[in-house]
Amino acid sequence: PSAPHEVLLVLDATTGQNALSQAKLFGEKSGVTGLVLTKLDGTAKGGIVIAIRNELNLPVKLVGLGEKMSDLQEFDSEQFVHALFAGLIQKSEENETA
Repeated sequence: PSAPHEVLLVLDATTGQNALSQAKLFGEKSGVTGLVLTKLDGTAKGGIVIAIRNELNLPVKLVGLGEKMSDLQEFDSEQFVHALFAGLIQKSEENETA
């Protein structure tokens, strides 16, 4: 009787700033409670997650890391931050040992 319990907006992570615009527009009209970001396995780094979180305070619930249904996973913020900055961390560590 109290449905819907969640209203998830699915966004293509490769669209960058357009994803933020879509989240704003659909969020206002449909009461979005969380996001699903797809295509995080390709060239998209998913930095838009930070912008959406800061501007709209919407949590990312699920991420798509491939094309199969089984590639849809719960969002792990700690793992995401590590993956987002892994290259910088590695370069920093290499510079410290050099």
